[in-house]
Amino acid sequence: MDPGRPDALRAAIERRLRSLAVFEAANIPLQAVIWFGVLGLPGSAANLAGFALFALLLAEGTAYWAAKLRQVRRPGRRLPGLTFFRVVRVVNVPLLAAGLALAGYAVATDPGRASWPGLGFAVFAVLEHVNYFHLQLMHDTVADWRRLRRGGLHRSHLARDLRRTRTRPGRQYIRLPPPA
Repeated sequence: MDPGRPDALRAAIERRLRSLAVFEAANIPLQAVIWFGVLGLPGSAANLAGFALFALLLAEGTAYWAAKLRQVRRPGRRLPGLTFFRVVRVVNVPLLAAGLALAGYAVATDPGRASWPGLGFAVFAVLEHVNYFHLQLMHDTVADWRRLRRGGLHRSHLARDLRRTRTRPGRQYIRLPPPA
C-alpha cells in the first residue's frame, strides 16, 4: 500500500474499521463458548449479569465501528446512529452500576466460580464503556502506542465524534480524500 495514494489510504481505513467491527461481534459468542462451554463456568446470576454487560458493550462497539465504516464510505455524512450512541452512553451508567453491585454482592456473600468471573465481566464492561465513550484504553497498533507514549491517554474515537457533533451544529464531515 502506498500511503500517499488516497484510494489506498481509504481502503486501509475501511479494512481496519471492518476488522474492528467483525472482531468485536465475534468475541461475544466466542467468549460465551470459552467461559461457559469449555471452562464450564456456572450460569449464576452474577456470572450471567456480568457477561450480559460485557456482551452489551461489545455489541455497542460493533455498532460504532460499523457506523464509522459507513461514514467513511460516504464522505460528508454525519456518523450514523449518533442519537443511539448518545443514549447508550447515558443508559450504560446505571446498568453498569447495577451489574457491578450485583456481582460485588455475590462475591462478598459467596466467593467462588459462581461470582468472581461475573465481577470480572462487569469490570471489563466498565472498562469497555470508558474505552468507547471516554478515553481510548485499547492500544493495539504501533501508532496507538506512539501516541500513548507521547501524550498519554486521549479521547476515544467515539467520544470525539460525539463531542464534535455536539459543539458544531450541522453536518459532520470526515476528512478523507474523495474516492479515486
